[in-house]
Amino acid sequence: MTRSPLLDAPGAIGHPDGADAGADADVAAHHGDPFAEQRAASRRAVVVDRSHRGTVVVTGSERTSWLHLLVSQQVADLTEGHGTEGLVLDVQGRVEHHAVISHVDAGLAPGDSGPALWLSVEPGTAAALAGYLDKMRFWSDVAVHDATEDVALLSVVGPQVTDVLTAAGVEVPTDPEGVLALPGGGLVRRVPWPEETTSVDLLVPRADLVAWWERLRGAGAAAAGLDAFEALRVAALRPRLHVDTDDRTIPHEVGWIGSAVHLTKGCYRGQETVSRVSNLGRPPRQMVLLHLPTGDDALPPPGTPVLSAEGGRAVGRVGSAVRHHELGSVALALVKRSAVAGTGDTGPATLWVADDRDEGAPGPATVDPDSVPPDSGEPPGRAAVRRLHG
Repeated sequence: MTRSPLLDAPGAIGHPDGADAGADADVAAHHGDPFAEQRAASRRAVVVDRSHRGTVVVTGSERTSWLHLLVSQQVADLTEGHGTEGLVLDVQGRVEHHAVISHVDAGLAPGDSGPALWLSVEPGTAAALAGYLDKMRFWSDVAVHDATEDVALLSVVGPQVTDVLTAAGVEVPTDPEGVLALPGGGLVRRVPWPEETTSVDLLVPRADLVAWWERLRGAGAAAAGLDAFEALRVAALRPRLHVDTDDRTIPHEVGWIGSAVHLTKGCYRGQETVSRVSNLGRPPRQMVLLHLPTGDDALPPPGTPVLSAEGGRAVGRVGSAVRHHELGSVALALVKRSAVAGTGDTGPATLWVADDRDEGAPGPATVDPDSVPPDSGEPPGRAAVRRLHG
C-alpha cells in the first residue's frame, strides 16, 4: 500500500507511531484537533481519508451465486444497488476476512464489464483475499481482481452528510445499506452506523482522490482524521479485523451474527461451527467496551492482556483503544464470558489492563454494562434436545 497524497494536505498530521502504526500510517491521524473533529462528526459533517483500505472486485455473470458459496452472508439474492457484509471463515469457523460488499455498476470494473461486487477490506488483506477467491473460481463465470491500487475510500460522517453530498452533486442512497454509482466512476454507499447519524462511504478512482477530497471540503465537510473515525467506531461497538479479533475469533464473539453472518443460508466453510454455537452453546468470549483511566498515559496497544480483578489471571485481550470526546479513554476488549457475568445486575465489572512498561502496573478498567450482550436464554438446539429427552 502506498502513502496517501492527502497526508500532504494542509493541517494533516500522520500517526505518532509512524511506521509502527502499520497500514494506518498511510493516512492522516488527525488535522490538528481530534476531539474537535469528533464533535464536528456528531454535529455537522466530516470527511475522512480511509484510502489505505483494500478493494477486491468480483465480476462475471455468476458473481453473486458463486460468492454466496464462499462467504457467511446471503449474497445470492443481493440485487444491484444494495450492500451487505460478509466473512470468510476457516474450516473451524474462525474469521479470516471481513468485507463490506457493494453490488453496483460503478464504471470502474476491469474491462468496464458492468455490474460487479465491490469488497472493501482491511488494509493489507486484499491480496490474500483475492488470491483465495481466485483459487476457488474453477469453472464459474467470474473474475477476481485486486483493485486496491485503482480505487480509494473516503468516508463522510455526520447529521449534515446529505446536505454536503447534495452540494457536491452526489445523490445519497435512501436504503440503510443502499449503493449508487457515482457520476464519472465510483460508488456511494450508506453505512448503517453510527446509528444516531448518517454515514456514507465513497469509493472513487484513486487518481481522483485529491479532487474528491477538495470537492467534499468545498461542499462543507470538515477535515477529520482516522483517530476521529476510530473513536466513533469503537463507541458504536463495531469490531475491526486483526485489531479487535485474533486468530481464534469466531463471529459470535464480536457481534457479526446478523450483520455479516446469515444463520439460515446454505453451506460454506466454517458453517458447522457457526450452527453449533448458535444452536447448542454460547461463544467462549464476548466483545465489551472498557472504560480506561483517563489521563495522559499511552493507550494500551492491541493484544494487551486483560486480567481478572482477583489474582491477575488473564481473561482476554484489548483491541482498539481510543480517546472519545464524550466517553473518555475507552477500548474494545475480547474477554471470557465468565469475566463479565452479572455485569449490570451487581454493578459494572472491574477488570485490569496489563501494562508491560517497566515503570507501570496493571490499571483498572470498568466494563460498560450497556456493551455486554444480553443473555439470550437457552440455545434453541439445546432446548430441543432437552425436550426430546424429557
